[in-house]
Amino acid sequence: MSRITSNQPPGTPTWIELRVPDLRRATEFYGELFGWTYAQAGPLIVCLLDGLPVAGLTADADADAREWTVYFATDDCDDAARQIADAGGSVLTEPTDLLDLSRTALVRDTVGAEFGLWQGRAHPGCQVVNEPNSLVRNDLVTSNPEPARNFYATVFGYTLDRNPDLPEFDFTFLRLPDGHEVAGIFGASTATSSAWATTFEVADTDETVSRAAAAGGKASDPDDMLYGRIATVTDPFGTEFSVIARPPG
Repeated sequence: MSRITSNQPPGTPTWIELRVPDLRRATEFYGELFGWTYAQAGPLIVCLLDGLPVAGLTADADADAREWTVYFATDDCDDAARQIADAGGSVLTEPTDLLDLSRTALVRDTVGAEFGLWQGRAHPGCQVVNEPNSLVRNDLVTSNPEPARNFYATVFGYTLDRNPDLPEFDFTFLRLPDGHEVAGIFGASTATSSAWATTFEVADTDETVSRAAAAGGKASDPDDMLYGRIATVTDPFGTEFSVIARPPG
């Protein structure tokens, strides 16, 4: 399902936000790249696709190059934050209400990757996913995957499956208790830090790469892999993310 109208099951990546030092420049870049429009909700700039929320931007004068922050759905933000601390993680920002939209917290896992918790209220999170110009997946990239696998299985009740399609890589699917795959952990020995990576679906990777450069960003050359044609894009502030055009069918 690509259109979301209610809260996602706990443990599902459900919202993404980016802190930027210049909101005007950020809205220009992402508007040109993905065709997003915008609405204000308190301190949050809500990014819209077809009039529906797909991401958020917030102003932070001290923001440096960073990844998009992924928020995982929870039915009880306060309890989830306690579970994260009990599992050896850290609570960076205590649970707090974002207007009437949600209750959120920022946390860090046992390998140093930051992410968020999202208890949807009036706002369930991304309402368009798995469509061009919207979120398609999130993967944790870390040089220390085993404690990460243990942490997320403990906190969110994920089951863990290796990827038989790519046996040469240390990649683990994270699945909800019902078997639905929602994310992954990629063990990369060359990773200098642990972070959640964000991938957006696009209709045409090569065209998106050209738009990124024209809008003031940078991009790697597109590359064909098992799941589609992919490239890494860097926005004007140094934030890296991936774009992928999946094969039809």
